[in-house]
Amino acid sequence: MASMGDTADTSAAAGAADKKQDRTAAKLAKQIGAFAKQHGGAEGQLAHIGQAGTRIVLVGTDGAWGDLVAPTFATAQLAAEKAGLTLHEEFDGEFAARVRTGPYEWSRMAGIQLGGSGNPAA
Repeated sequence: MASMGDTADTSAAAGAADKKQDRTAAKLAKQIGAFAKQHGGAEGQLAHIGQAGTRIVLVGTDGAWGDLVAPTFATAQLAAEKAGLTLHEEFDGEFAARVRTGPYEWSRMAGIQLGGSGNPAA
């Protein structure tokens, strides 16, 4: 049977974890907001990437895209909510068609596909 001290310790640990998640989500929300401001608005999609966390894929109104990584799916959801980001269930054809790729992406993809080195490291 747990003592009252054990319950207090568990509650304190849970509270600390919640505060850390909230700080992380706030930081990500600020980055989402900056991306949206720079690109005339944004929508997103959350994708599990295993133990690394959850990727927040962002697509700007102008077709620019980017991504952020949250440590957990719950943190990614909270960040999207704090930023007012409209989320899509899937990165389907209609949503993906909004993405505009530039010379960097095309040369990088071509280099990989053709066995070349792609773009040199910066």
